[in-house]
Amino acid sequence: MAKKNALGRGLGALINDMDEITSKPETDFTKEIELSTIETNPYQPRTQFDQEALNELAQSITKIGIVQPITVRKIGPNTYQLIAGERRFRAAHIAGLDRIPAYIRTADDDKMLEMALVENIQREDLDSVEIAISYQRLMEECKLTQENLSERVGKKRSTISNYLRLLKLPAEIQKGIREKKLLMGHARALVNIQEPETQIMIYHQIIKHDFSVRKVEEIVRHLNNPSTKTTKDTPAKTGNTEEYAVLKDHLSKHFQTNVELKRNSRGKGKIVIPFKSDDDLERILGVFDQMNS
Repeated sequence: MAKKNALGRGLGALINDMDEITSKPETDFTKEIELSTIETNPYQPRTQFDQEALNELAQSITKIGIVQPITVRKIGPNTYQLIAGERRFRAAHIAGLDRIPAYIRTADDDKMLEMALVENIQREDLDSVEIAISYQRLMEECKLTQENLSERVGKKRSTISNYLRLLKLPAEIQKGIREKKLLMGHARALVNIQEPETQIMIYHQIIKHDFSVRKVEEIVRHLNNPSTKTTKDTPAKTGNTEEYAVLKDHLSKHFQTNVELKRNSRGKGKIVIPFKSDDDLERILGVFDQMNS
């Protein structure tokens, strides 16, 4: 029978498989160790920890203890380095524990990095950008291709590719993803826009108007292919759609003036680009010249 992908079965399976590779299972064991002897993991890809969630976990630990041991490696006579379980480690500090149950492993830096990254990817509370960063680090620092990574973490290559594309978005949008201001679906649509300025403009519109993922996908399709006809079941015939509001904002920022976009229920209309002076008109004409050059 073919052996299942270890990572698809969680960190425990990964550890067991790595034991077979290293042929040193006798050096790995579980015991309680003092929190003061544990250093945090320098390879930890997670950069944000929800304080409220940590406090809730600490309360749970106070009542029932730590169910799942953390994972560490021994780096000195009485010194350990955290591989996985930093939330439990932090919550144990908050709960006032002196000791914590831990799997003690022997692992070199490369294996430690991979174990920490993979353990993080398996978590359900990671945001999309954190997952993307973990995938990128696995590829760059563990010398994996997307195909290798797909096999390693049990995810489709297209899924990994979609996450990695998020890292091409402007920093402001990535921050918005991490702060849960928009969904993965919103971000995947924004990736299909080439101009960062337009991406950021639509990002602000998503927050302002609470656009659905479907609405953003429609806006992006229209911007990338203006000749696309609006279907009968869309609300475009109202003459005041969210899509046109976004387009109006885009034109206003592009020409640096308050552009008016007017249309009737049959889809006909006009774009008015106002100017304040002859010099302002020259500036706007210059923008048109740049577009045609």
